[in-house]
Amino acid sequence: MNSLPPNRTTILVIGGGPAGSYAASALKREGHEVVLLEAAKFPRYHVGESMLPSMRNYLRFIGVEDDFTKHGFLNKPGASFKLGPILLRWELDTRLGMSHNFPVQIRSEMDELLLRHAEKQGVTVFEETRVESIEFEGDPASSRPIAATWTNKNGTTGKTAFDWLIDATGRAGIMSTKYLENREMRESLRNTAVWGYFTGVKRYGEGTKKANSGWFEALTDETGWSWTIPLNDGTTSIGFVMHQSASNAKKATMMPDGTKPSLTEHYLDQFQFVPGVRELVGDTGTMIPGSTKSAADYSYWASRYSGDHFRIIGDAANFVDPFFSSGVHIAMTGALSAALTICASIKAEITEETAQEWHDAKVGIAHTRFLFVVLGAYQQMHLQHQPILSDVNAENFDEAFKMFRPGSFESPYSWPSYRAEWTSVIYGTADSSKELTDTKVQDMMDTCQSFFDPYVDEENVKAVRQRYGVDVITMESPVLGRQKIKTLVKDDVEGERVMNKFDALKVFSDDVEATYMGRHPLLGYIANVKQGELGLSKVEVGGHITM
Repeated sequence: MNSLPPNRTTILVIGGGPAGSYAASALKREGHEVVLLEAAKFPRYHVGESMLPSMRNYLRFIGVEDDFTKHGFLNKPGASFKLGPILLRWELDTRLGMSHNFPVQIRSEMDELLLRHAEKQGVTVFEETRVESIEFEGDPASSRPIAATWTNKNGTTGKTAFDWLIDATGRAGIMSTKYLENREMRESLRNTAVWGYFTGVKRYGEGTKKANSGWFEALTDETGWSWTIPLNDGTTSIGFVMHQSASNAKKATMMPDGTKPSLTEHYLDQFQFVPGVRELVGDTGTMIPGSTKSAADYSYWASRYSGDHFRIIGDAANFVDPFFSSGVHIAMTGALSAALTICASIKAEITEETAQEWHDAKVGIAHTRFLFVVLGAYQQMHLQHQPILSDVNAENFDEAFKMFRPGSFESPYSWPSYRAEWTSVIYGTADSSKELTDTKVQDMMDTCQSFFDPYVDEENVKAVRQRYGVDVITMESPVLGRQKIKTLVKDDVEGERVMNKFDALKVFSDDVEATYMGRHPLLGYIANVKQGELGLSKVEVGGHITM
């Protein structure tokens, strides 16, 4: 491989994390010339050890699943949440038909596997090469990017011109923060995480089929939540997440000697609020000295995730929250969307303007679906007295929906009908009403809160199926909606709980498999998720979009 990036390439990917490596692999497998520039040298440390089960299916699509299997990562059969007094065991495989085990790993090792796989596919990778600036044809806010200026570890600078740009620069988000200046912070989830690593910690469910499950527990002082995740090197990652205001208040509390707590002292003080974590640590758990770390896990989104010949993906685009481990899933969803829309635009299957709109909607839908689950979980943890839910209302979400309103290109959509369509995709059900209300926003949150209902298990599901039929209590049936469920079950509390929980699970039915991105049309186009044929096809039924 050349020691310096080339003067020109067809597609330039900036950032070698999960989003960038995935998009690069997918595009190279379609026969495109791809160069990837990464500022760090891999492996590099990164927190984020827990993954959703959809990850295995995404890995399979780009041909890297076997590498993960051979690497020796732990297999995670599910996750356990204690968001209140009642323990919820979340059985991923029996609920969603996903593969029984999926990897939970040391993140640095995972990221390196994905980057090396991109190299194996033929992507030209340059590590320790930082992009300093991007050159545009005109105004960065409205014109096409055409070249990137970079500096490598030796201080050598250069410029690489390109036809297409993918920004996967993580939280730095060079396009959103430096040029578009369109990133919006979500105050209600302005959280801070503090974590460390232990040896000798007992694994939750050890000796049972639950072994290696992640343990997630709400803090008893109702300021946040914790994670306990076993790793394949025998260590355990334990962290705490709380709103910045709660974290600052705790850090301001004086120690007995009159001094403010150090980061490690602040971290260890949180264990008093998590009896389940303390039980796992027990007498054998020992913290690894110097392993305490902290980061601002602020939630944010942007007014768009694409533009003329560029796509923004992963944390460079948006970030929901550490809860529910959605980051890598959304990163890979955005990466695949970028690959699909770039391929479709290159092949003229769709105009570049419409391809941008499709990518914006796909990334925004994935973000918003997980946002509602996170908000439902925080609601379940009774954090309303904190500023967690302060900006959750129709006005706020209406502003978020406007980011996907058709703009510069000719479109058959009016704004109200467009918003209603997008809401139906997020929520998983058709809604003829074009008005977004506080009641509907709360209804979405309540439905997603049912995702974590501790009173629903397999026995409840069997009983309710006997009363209402398998066709009603199945992942294949449409989302019913809370009002229809109330009418259907009348005073049957058990039936209502089971149906509400299945509604919450159905919202994510299209997110468990990479190829499922092609199950339902979006903006009149359906994705063709097949190697060698990535792209978008127009779907018309009687002149109307099929949802």
